[in-house]
Amino acid sequence: MFDAVRNNKRIVQVFLALITLPFAFFGVESYIRNVGNDNDVAKIGDIKISQQQFQQAMRDQQERLRGQFGNIDPRILDNPQARQAVLNDLIDQRLLLLEASKSRMGVGDDAVRRTIAGIQAFQDNGKFSPERYEALLKAQGMTPASFEAQLRQDLTLQQLAGGIGQSGFISRTVGDRLLALQVEKREVAEYRLAAENYLSQVKLEEGAAKKFYEANSKRFEIPEQARAEYVVLSLESIESQVAVSDGEIKAWYEGHKDRYQQPEERRASHILIAADKGDKAQARAKAEEVLKEVRKNPAAFPELAKKYSQDPGSAAKGGDLGFFGRGMMVKPFEDTVFKLKDGEISDVVESDFGFHIIKVTGIHPGKVKSLAEVRPEIEAELKKQAASRKFAEAAEGFSNLVYEQSDSLKPVAEKYKLEIKQSNWLTRQPNPAYGPLANEKLLAAVFSEDAVKNKRNTEAVEVAPNTLVAARVAEYRPAAQQPFDTVKDKIEAMLKRQEALALVKKEGEAKLAALRKGESDPLAWGAPKTVSRLDMGGLPPPAVQAVFRTDVSKLPAYAGQELPGIGYGLYKVVKVDAGDKIDDARRQAMLRQLGGLAMQEDVQAYLAALRSRYKVEINQAAVEAKEK
Repeated sequence: MFDAVRNNKRIVQVFLALITLPFAFFGVESYIRNVGNDNDVAKIGDIKISQQQFQQAMRDQQERLRGQFGNIDPRILDNPQARQAVLNDLIDQRLLLLEASKSRMGVGDDAVRRTIAGIQAFQDNGKFSPERYEALLKAQGMTPASFEAQLRQDLTLQQLAGGIGQSGFISRTVGDRLLALQVEKREVAEYRLAAENYLSQVKLEEGAAKKFYEANSKRFEIPEQARAEYVVLSLESIESQVAVSDGEIKAWYEGHKDRYQQPEERRASHILIAADKGDKAQARAKAEEVLKEVRKNPAAFPELAKKYSQDPGSAAKGGDLGFFGRGMMVKPFEDTVFKLKDGEISDVVESDFGFHIIKVTGIHPGKVKSLAEVRPEIEAELKKQAASRKFAEAAEGFSNLVYEQSDSLKPVAEKYKLEIKQSNWLTRQPNPAYGPLANEKLLAAVFSEDAVKNKRNTEAVEVAPNTLVAARVAEYRPAAQQPFDTVKDKIEAMLKRQEALALVKKEGEAKLAALRKGESDPLAWGAPKTVSRLDMGGLPPPAVQAVFRTDVSKLPAYAGQELPGIGYGLYKVVKVDAGDKIDDARRQAMLRQLGGLAMQEDVQAYLAALRSRYKVEINQAAVEAKEK
């Protein structure tokens, strides 16, 4: 089952999508209404998933990956497997919602409120903030009512999936056997047949490259491209134009002096005699004896602290606690420190920690920072405040001007003192190298008919908080087919490698059959490696799977495995070991993981049953269709 996780990540992804809040939110109507046309991507009973809903889910998944991993190549989702995975999640969500509705399952208001209150993004200083909640939803174009309705749906789905998953369990006997399999070790020697060594044996048929080129013409298309000029209105660009006068800085300083108050700090050393509740009298008596020694020789305080203090953090440093302000120590200790004069030694002071003898060793008086000290801080804050106001005012004017004077970016650049910048060649797919143009919505506007054919400015697009960009196509190249002559060599190299891999596999399988028959073993095996299901010892994962599928009742035992893109591997198992004994903590952790896998299998089986019950139909052509 551990191998199932490693080798079938799709199961894990679906399960995670189900037991957490689903990755895409949809309004109630989008789950149940019967909308769509011949371009619908899928149909679940009478419910349809439209092309628009599917493309939105693809965009949401891309944004989620970008949020987790930073700038990513959008092409990571531009493949049949990723598109099918996103569609499967959409289908699974609708199947579960149908079943939940049929079973009259729901989530109460209290559960919704608790969930929202527990979302960290809605908290301020660890507490739920209604203002922050509404502001964040507004930034996403949502209202509290719509968000709460969607959240209620998602919690219902989570409740249903969780209830199914909780039925999965692993018996002790099965669990122990599975764990034993995980730690079992096998000593393995490897012999690889590399595809490179077979390339010279490959002879392509006449015209093979041309035939492949014509049969796969879409693979050799150059996508449409554009170079654009653009302007960026940002909070930073506005801030660079803002000037703050000396008078404004001084007025701010005078009105906010309390912000620049530097509180008094004191440095102290102490000797702590710790006391349990039953030994207080004895501890106090000990502290009084130590105090007498301190009074006789105040200069020896550090040495006496090292000798007597039971505070492990400060005793080795002669009792020194460094500088601290009010509120940083327990109250009896703090009150005493801030009453003593520099160099003065206290009487015995009791606190929750025991009995202290305290010596003040330094005083930093409280003071107000001077204007000169805080001037840069005040200037930066006033500039940011002014820039925020000006940006709010300029944003609307910027958007209107690029629309009203759509034949040029010069008017908006001159009005807001912006630089007109030039891009390199762009495609529709966002790329971090595009800088501020690496935004899906903005690129869609750049490649729109109005921008390409009519040479008009794009709308102003918010590509980041407080950042608006408008662009204009300077040069355009339509999609084109790469000439055969320019790709011929690459196609031939690819076809040769494919043929070489086929030859390698054929020879590898023949050698494996001969070894298993007991024929002579002339191979130059590599040094044996110890591998387990938990530690692959540097072998490729498919090879480890083949090694552990091999019958080892008689040694040596042989396994073979095709290594995609590399060649073929032969493996000789020369020794089998039960592996290290699992300690209890690790055993429990692994059993929990196995229980989780059992839950995943139950959820998958349940979803498979729902697919049969509700008759899921997928329009594969619509799945593969790219967004316009």
